[in-house]
Amino acid sequence: MFTKYLLIFLVSMVPLIELRGAVIMAVGMDLPYWESLAVCVFGNMLPVPIIYFFARHVLVWGKDKPYIGKFFTFCLEKGEKAGQAMVKRTGRGGLFVALMLFVGIPLPGTGAWTGTLGASLLNMGFRSTVASVSLGVILAGCIMGLASTGVFHIIGL
Repeated sequence: MFTKYLLIFLVSMVPLIELRGAVIMAVGMDLPYWESLAVCVFGNMLPVPIIYFFARHVLVWGKDKPYIGKFFTFCLEKGEKAGQAMVKRTGRGGLFVALMLFVGIPLPGTGAWTGTLGASLLNMGFRSTVASVSLGVILAGCIMGLASTGVFHIIGL
């Protein structure tokens, strides 16, 4: 049983797969939903501080390097432009909800990794980022649980 929980914990930390894939794995392994959700949320949130504090620095460092410079510059410019447009549309206060929904809607490329990177490019505060991304990850876990097991199985009927 421990190895199954360890597996979904590790899978939930992988970019692109994240909690969305780990919850489906947990359902497939017949693990209890709520315990699995807690393990997956913790695993998905573990890289968030590292991404928040270091991703922007890595992009800035690499923007003048020969092979990766164009891509890193593109990422910085695209992220800052999209962030400024988001702030203009939602205001600084609406950014929290927008980030939560961005992370929470389980579509490809909209997870905790991408949301945290975007928040770091926007210079959103660390506490606000962690709170917003956490709520989004929990929302995504609930949506994926409902989609993969059905409402009645989750609530125990």
